[in-house]
Amino acid sequence: TVKHLLQSFSLLQEAIVPYIPTLIGQLTHKLLLVSKNPSKPHFNHYLFESLCLSVRITCKANPTTVSSFEEALFPVFTEILQNDVQEFLPYVFQVMSLLLEIHSNSIPSSYMALFPHLLQPVLWERTGNIPPLVRLLQAYLEKGGASIANSAADKIPGLLGVFQKLIASKANDHQGFYLLNSIIEHMPPDSITQYRKQIFILLFQRLQSSKTTKFIKSFLVFVNLYCVKYGAIALQEIFDSIQPKMFGMVLEKIVIPEVQKVSGAVEKKICAVGITKVLTECPAMMDTEYTKLWTPLLQALIGLFELPEDDSIPDDEHFIDIEDAPGYQTAFSQLAFAGKKEHDPIGDAVGNPKILLAQSLHKLSTACPGRVPSMLSTSLNAEALQYLQGYLQAATVQLV
Repeated sequence: TVKHLLQSFSLLQEAIVPYIPTLIGQLTHKLLLVSKNPSKPHFNHYLFESLCLSVRITCKANPTTVSSFEEALFPVFTEILQNDVQEFLPYVFQVMSLLLEIHSNSIPSSYMALFPHLLQPVLWERTGNIPPLVRLLQAYLEKGGASIANSAADKIPGLLGVFQKLIASKANDHQGFYLLNSIIEHMPPDSITQYRKQIFILLFQRLQSSKTTKFIKSFLVFVNLYCVKYGAIALQEIFDSIQPKMFGMVLEKIVIPEVQKVSGAVEKKICAVGITKVLTECPAMMDTEYTKLWTPLLQALIGLFELPEDDSIPDDEHFIDIEDAPGYQTAFSQLAFAGKKEHDPIGDAVGNPKILLAQSLHKLSTACPGRVPSMLSTSLNAEALQYLQGYLQAATVQLV
């Protein structure tokens, strides 16, 4: 049985590498047969797990073998997509993600040919497709942001249409942010310039219509990722271009009071680096009506570093995940062997965000001597100040 095959695969690992081409032929043949009549869910699941494990074992030994898998699997995948074999689509998307993520840093034309099909609205109507499809689009963006900008720029509105649909849903808004963050991180900046303001407006409309904790956490990560990618001045300017003084309102009403709720090490790091940039690389924070927010923002950042995470959820938000699932939907079937490793968009550029804060404050203080210490002594609370002294000592810098 396929389940036993999977167990032997797991145990034998490298030993079966020479036999995998034969096995792939058999698995692909089997896949084509069952796709005509997918009546055994467990069998199907194990069949796709076996494919994923074969890919992992072989490509770990030799990454260039990924193309032989693609040659064998793409014709079957194309047929499954064209015939809209609903039960198999979430699996196909996961295997495609796994294959595409193995590529070094380019995107084969076979994938680009399928790209427009992945944006079809009908695919996004089924809940079970959403997590694997978002991951697949993220892989497209990571490996081929420039290719999309060059040869498929007319598809960017479709990509943003998917994001718009996802953030309108309380159940799937986090998936919309995953997609948006990949767009911001990997698309060449000039390819999305004309869409940026509209993206922010859509997010504000959702904030006004239904502001949930989950949405706010994702929003904070996005805003700070945008700041890391495009700079603090660009962030302040885009907010204030939507409405005067809006940047201050976002800091005061969302960033300062809510940043303690952000969870996840990578997410916290993104927020810490973004807030550090706002504090130290945004002239408007030093000499406008925004200056009154400088110390509260620094206090909130030190809180993010030192205080326990605020994981409280308002009473009326406990049942969100069940909403907007019309009737019966195939649940998303996660393949264990198609797992994705966590991605850190900042990476090694910032080892320790506390040290970065100390160094950035030092640099700011040398640009306007006397200002930073006086802002700290007047309104930063004693405990936060003590933590900050610790960061400055660890970074061996002083404020002037």
